[in-house]
Amino acid sequence: MPEQLQTGDYAAVGGYFVLVLGVGIWSSLRRGKNSAEGYFLAGKHMTWLPIGASLFASNVGAPMFIGLAGAGAASGYSVVVYEWIASFLLISLGWFFVPVFVASGAYTMPEYLKKRFGGVRLRICLSILGLFLYIVTKISIEIYCGAVFMQLLLGWNLYMCIIGILAVTALYTVIGGLVAVMYTDTLQTFIILIGAFILTFKGFQQINGFGGLEEGFLTAVSNTTKTNATHYTCALPPKDSLHIWRDPVDGDIPWPGAVFGLTIIAAWVWCTDQLMVQRALSAKNISHAKGGSLFAGALKILPFFLWIIPGMISRILYPDEIACSTPERCYEVCRNRAGCTNIAYPLLVLRLLPEGLRGLMLAALLAALMSSLTSIFNSASSMFTMDVWPRIRKKPSENELMIVGRVAVLACTAIGILWLPILQQAQGGQLWGYLQSVTAYTAPPWQTVFMFALLWRRTSEQGAFWGLIAGLVVGIIRMVVDFTHPAPYCGSEEEDTRPGVLKHVHFLYFAMISAAVTSVVIVLVSLCTEPRSEVQIGRTTWWTRHNADPDLDLEKGEGDINLEKVNDSDDNEDNDFEKIEENGDAITDENMKSAEVEDGQFDTEVHRKGKAICKAIAMWMCGMTQRKSRILSPYERAAIQKRFTSLEENETTKAVLNISAIGLSMLTAFLFGYYS
Repeated sequence: MPEQLQTGDYAAVGGYFVLVLGVGIWSSLRRGKNSAEGYFLAGKHMTWLPIGASLFASNVGAPMFIGLAGAGAASGYSVVVYEWIASFLLISLGWFFVPVFVASGAYTMPEYLKKRFGGVRLRICLSILGLFLYIVTKISIEIYCGAVFMQLLLGWNLYMCIIGILAVTALYTVIGGLVAVMYTDTLQTFIILIGAFILTFKGFQQINGFGGLEEGFLTAVSNTTKTNATHYTCALPPKDSLHIWRDPVDGDIPWPGAVFGLTIIAAWVWCTDQLMVQRALSAKNISHAKGGSLFAGALKILPFFLWIIPGMISRILYPDEIACSTPERCYEVCRNRAGCTNIAYPLLVLRLLPEGLRGLMLAALLAALMSSLTSIFNSASSMFTMDVWPRIRKKPSENELMIVGRVAVLACTAIGILWLPILQQAQGGQLWGYLQSVTAYTAPPWQTVFMFALLWRRTSEQGAFWGLIAGLVVGIIRMVVDFTHPAPYCGSEEEDTRPGVLKHVHFLYFAMISAAVTSVVIVLVSLCTEPRSEVQIGRTTWWTRHNADPDLDLEKGEGDINLEKVNDSDDNEDNDFEKIEENGDAITDENMKSAEVEDGQFDTEVHRKGKAICKAIAMWMCGMTQRKSRILSPYERAAIQKRFTSLEENETTKAVLNISAIGLSMLTAFLFGYYS
């Protein structure tokens, strides 16, 4: 039966959305646009606090509430390796990846590869791969997680909940839009953390602390399992539930795969995925980028206590529901025959939190869900319209791009919904396992190409391209086999007929294999082809990031920062490029009105104003805005170029950040050892 919300919960939900919208409007109005710097450097004004909070909030989202807690309920401590390894990689983002991306003058990951290798093949391939990953690892999962929550609240059919989420998200986008997403992410982060801390505290009260957790989890099984434990072994907690590092052969997360394979996957998530990197690139300088990534790395220590342990507590308190043993019982509980661990956290929220706070937590989750969806939608739209569509149709108009972008979003959403049945059954019904396995099949080639681009100057465009293709072919074959040969349901009489390569080669091991195949092809092809010259690779590698910038010559058009395509980070990853008129007078509102009206078409000023208003409304509905253009002097262009690519740091700040990074690394290593 669905859990019932009270009046205080609905009041908290409404108040929360009003607060988030108010913060978004306030932060959008406070940003100055009167100066050239305020107008053009909107993507270079963020400080470490909103950057770190936004990095963390973007990763938390709905999958953390559903998937990570569900994985904790299913197998115990081991899943924390996904979170704590992120602390090391976020340090790598600030200290290793961002300096190169900033020095190169790139604002998107496909753009960086174009600067590094030249040509367009890699840019198109990575855009298509990015769209695919958005569909199968972001859009479908975000929709599914929100639907699980609504299903528990209202008792609706899963697909009715999905329709409701998409409708509310569309309304949220029109009313709130993408104004100051990073500031609202900061607000959401602190509210989610407060609510999660309270929930963890109340959960520990129910089971008498850590002692009760360690004792109770190993015996947290349903009554059906207790009466027939020999038959329902899959419904028993793993014997090593209270240890992070698992057996290299039989463990659910084998330790060699966790150390090496997971590092490859997580490096893509945190260091080269546009959704994350864009936030770090919005920093006002390198020090703030490092500080933001360091703050996010510190916050990544918390999910163990705020999601994994509550998931385990939920299994202890509600074993007949969370640890259901048969497909029939699981379907009765959560409408998923593969298992019900995914409802562990929402069930705990609905049953333990008091009225009001429960509504606030649900509002924060749904707001994070909708914020993530709008960001993903706009990123997918911009990838397709800016990197793919112009290759299909030359010189498309701006209105055409806006229409194509929205059609692309609708197509991605539709495919994501059609993908949901596969998502539900994959990896034994564990959402977290599905998310990580799909990433393991597709992300390693991407990450390997970036590592070679950054570290090996001899890497050629041909080597990077064919290495990427080889790794993707291997990964897609494994993914198809995985989805066409699902594991039998827990408690069913079906025989496990999956191929040996699927049963005995963990997806984390496969990530290592995929990266190795990609690396071998990159090296062999690069050695047989001509590399780019030192001048051509410029500031695009770790070794050449401090080289003199040949593009500071203002007469060069291609090498300069393309001021017609400066990304506005306050519009999140949406590459909504701002147009700049370099010659001639600025286009005013009156000029635009006049341009739309043919001579003699209307006789009165009223008609002209009416058409202008209709035009403005139509452009607003399509996400298009009319902004006054500016003329840049050579001095302003040089200042912007220097600001966008500067790697300068204050020595004192640099030393403090380095010491803090070492301290965070030591703390994380200690936690790994303590819970090993």
